Amino acid sequence: MIQSNYEENGLLLEQEPEIMRDKLTDILVTVSWREIARTYFNKSASWLYHKLDGIDGNGGKGGFSDSEREQFRGALFDLADRIRRTAESI
Repeated sequence: MIQSNYEENGLLLEQEPEIMRDKLTDILVTVSWREIARTYFNKSASWLYHKLDGIDGNGGKGGFSDSEREQFRGALFDLADRIRRTAESI
């Protein structure tokens, strides 16, 4: 951990060390397919894995419907934006 000092009113003060994990709280758990499935679709991880593999809910061919594809796209854009904001805070 990096600990830095700064001067205030002529006194040298020591800052608390920055903990990277605290800055990544918003994305630590979310960067997982299970969390994407649950957060953005209210579905199970296996549901999303099947969709990603092009399998519908009954085990046949299907994958994402047009609306699910758009919802998945929005989820990825949202996640990317959250990662960008977190990166900018570092």
